[in-house]
Amino acid sequence: MAGRIRNEDIALVRERSPIADVVGEYLQLRNAGGGNLKGLCPFHDEKSPSFNVTPARGLWFCFGCSNGGDVIKFVQEIDHLSFTEAVERLAAKAGIQLRYEDGGHTPRRDTGQRARLIEAHRAAAEFYAEQLATPEAITGRKFLSERGFEAADAEHFGVGYAPREWEALVRHLRGRGFADRELITAGLAKEGRRGPIDRFRGRLVWPIRDLSGDVIGFGARKLYDDDGTAKYLNTPETPLFHKGSVLYGADLARKEIARRRQAVVVEGYTDVMACHLAGVPTAIATCGTSFGGDHIKILRRLLMDQDEFRGEVIFTFDGDSAGQRAALRAFEEEQKFVTQTFVAVQPDGLDPCDLRVRYGDAAVRDLVASRLPLFEFAIRSRIGGYDLDTAEGRLAALDAAAPVVASIKDRALRQMYAISLDRWLGIMDEQFVLRRVRELSARQRPAARANGRAGGAGAGEQAVPAAPRRPSHDPNDPEVQRERELLKLAVQRPAVLGPQFDQIPAEDFLAPPHAAVRQVIAAAGGVTAPVSAAEWVGLLREHAPNEQVRELVTRLAVEPVLFAGDSDDRYAADLLARIQERQVTRMIADAKSKLARLNPAEQVEEYNRLFGDLVALEQQRRELRERGLGSQ
Repeated sequence: MAGRIRNEDIALVRERSPIADVVGEYLQLRNAGGGNLKGLCPFHDEKSPSFNVTPARGLWFCFGCSNGGDVIKFVQEIDHLSFTEAVERLAAKAGIQLRYEDGGHTPRRDTGQRARLIEAHRAAAEFYAEQLATPEAITGRKFLSERGFEAADAEHFGVGYAPREWEALVRHLRGRGFADRELITAGLAKEGRRGPIDRFRGRLVWPIRDLSGDVIGFGARKLYDDDGTAKYLNTPETPLFHKGSVLYGADLARKEIARRRQAVVVEGYTDVMACHLAGVPTAIATCGTSFGGDHIKILRRLLMDQDEFRGEVIFTFDGDSAGQRAALRAFEEEQKFVTQTFVAVQPDGLDPCDLRVRYGDAAVRDLVASRLPLFEFAIRSRIGGYDLDTAEGRLAALDAAAPVVASIKDRALRQMYAISLDRWLGIMDEQFVLRRVRELSARQRPAARANGRAGGAGAGEQAVPAAPRRPSHDPNDPEVQRERELLKLAVQRPAVLGPQFDQIPAEDFLAPPHAAVRQVIAAAGGVTAPVSAAEWVGLLREHAPNEQVRELVTRLAVEPVLFAGDSDDRYAADLLARIQERQVTRMIADAKSKLARLNPAEQVEEYNRLFGDLVALEQQRRELRERGLGSQ
């Protein structure tokens, strides 16, 4: 049995393993001045980089967790290796042949488990890649070809083929000196009735590598209809492979991720291939699991994600409902990033691989370029199912989206999205939307606590949005006072208002009691009804639906009118102009809201018509505003 590694060989490993290069395989390093480099520590969560590397001394140290050492210590810590395993791994990368105290150059027979499993995976990847060229693998080659991949592409990504027989890989690896228990521990084989059998059979196989480039697992896609197992299989949890903390393609993408400050998260292995070949070399994918917290830690280190909002993480999802749900799950994780996060969704539901086949490389690049901020996507997804052409629909959409806005932790960003929500809905009242967001947020907190105590909603239950409530009115608001003055004239001197008053709907009155009186006036025939002044008030009282409205009609009939001009005719004209201006302003807001939802390039005729209407409404508002100056 070989003894300890000679000291001079250990020194040579340190010398030929530049610490900046080794550490740079796992995280992005930036110049910190004075010959030092810095990055986000891989050993604890932090928002600002406190992990420092001094290449001139071959040392690293984290001022956040007080961990540090040389290049060997780093490899030990990051890959959970013994000292000897770390030296052997670095030596293999540097092409150094190690010598042991008892002489000779052969590595120890009892080398660590991780090194043995890594070697088994490397041999398996080579075996699978060779099998892709065999006659049996024609179905696999056809699968790749139909998706736009050539032999050179398969070779670049290490794609292979697992033969359909039961023990092809097991026999091959036994011949390379690996024990059955090692193959089972590695997840390359599983127990059969008569011993280990291949885990992957009759499938295309993608090697999954860690950031340093070592194969640690495989993903496999079935090819044959008589294969009754799942469409995709992955290596199970092993000492090497933890699917929650592995990103397929990260070994190929890490340098471009660091250079471009961008990572594109796709859903499948072929999507990663398609993106890289189409000119999006920052694409990565999860391996048989949804995107989660450990994946975020990896990307934050590669992006050096800190308080700068300069990097980008772009999620691509199918345009169907499942894809939208995946995006909203990503929204829940988003705020663990400091980097900006986006969503890119292809409307026709094509994933990047299919998109490249049908429309070419440029379409994949365009998909990524068309990204929307993740918060915006989540909010728009909530409001997408409502009729935004009606006041009720806009208010219901506001109530549905407000909790999403309220959940944004950054206060300034939360306010910005509340303002954007106002624009997307076409409400055109930022303060109202901001108040609504705050109200629903406050209402949501005790409800969430109550649900937590009650164990949550039952199976199949859905949250019921709160019934829309008309906002309370301020009697001292000049607009509300103006309404009251107009209603006094409508009750006391209806003839001075004429048919213009009857064109104002009850919904345009801010105060609910005023709207109720307006409805009574309409029920009585309007201000142009052919009745005397004395009969008019009695008619209104008869049509009042309850005592409260009847009392208000009476008050309006006896309360003095506050003349602001020389005559009640001029005063009436001024009041009408101001109320009509408010009505036109709402119509302008509706028009702007509809315009914002149209694509001017695809809906040219409708867009131009609506734009013309908007111009006319703006002109009408200017005229009403000029007429209403006398009531100020």
